This record gives sequence, C-alpha cells and structure tokens, in this order.
Amino acid sequence: MRDALARWWRPAAKSPAPRTPTPRTPAPGAPTTAYPGDFTGIPDLRWAPHDDGRPDPGEVVWTWVPFEEDHTQGKDRPVLLVGTDGPWLLAVPLTSKDHDRDALQERRDGRLWCDVGSGAWDRRGRPSEARVDRILRVDPTTIRREGAVLDRAVFDQVAAAIRAAR
Repeated sequence: MRDALARWWRPAAKSPAPRTPTPRTPAPGAPTTAYPGDFTGIPDLRWAPHDDGRPDPGEVVWTWVPFEEDHTQGKDRPVLLVGTDGPWLLAVPLTSKDHDRDALQERRDGRLWCDVGSGAWDRRGRPSEARVDRILRVDPTTIRREGAVLDRAVFDQVAAAIRAAR
C-alpha cells in the first residue's frame, strides 16, 4: 500500500524550460534586403544584351523570385530581364509548366502567359512561358547565373504581351 501511495503522491514533474524560437535563416539565394515590391508602372522595355558577364535586358538569368503572397519567401527561378527601374533590374518569371491547357483558369486568376520557346536556361530543353502580368524588381547582385540571350523577335513578342497586360 505504501508503494502504491508513493506512486500516486509523486510530485509533479517539472515543466520543460520554455524553448527559445530558432531564428529562421533565409533560404539560399534569398536577398538580404527587403523586397521593395513588384513593379506596377509601365516599364521601358528594351532588348539590350551585352556579352560582358553582367545581367542585361534581353537575357534569361536565374535569381530569387519572391512569392506573391509572402515576399519573405520564394525560390530560385529563371527570369527574363526586360528593363530597369533605378538600381533594380525588371524581370518577368519563366516557367516550364505549360499553361495553354489551363489558359482560361489562369486568365480568370489574373495570370497571363506568353510562350518563349526553349533555351540554355533549362538544362532539359523544355519550352518555357513568361508570366507577363507580373514584373519583378531584381537586385543585380542577387543574379545567380546567366542562362542565355533571348532571341530579339521573341523578346519583342513578350514586350508586346507585357504592354497589352498593362
């Protein structure tokens, strides 16, 4: 009986010490400065690639692309550089997902796409589409790598689609 009473009358176990939250570390490639938001004006679209190792409009590069719903999160993606805004490069995101099959749904959700074909930015050679309703501001120092120069005629088609979306 004494053993049973001792087990029943045991002092409560101490609560574990409160945990200090682990600080979130930015994902690899995430910029260390705050994203100023997407570009909302009418950009000066120009094709101006130079073979100088620096990112220029008309080139497809890889960089951090913030998610629309939370600019503190995102992922490394290919983008087409289409112009500049002060110190920022302006870019439209690229994807290898084919949106032709769901074009009506995408349009209803405000997302507009333009085919750009395939290029060296995709190692598997898949055709890509540019999202022309969203223009990103890109810090030139966050460019990961240059993928390719987009053909001038294709760039002009993307530029026309961007203007039509604005």
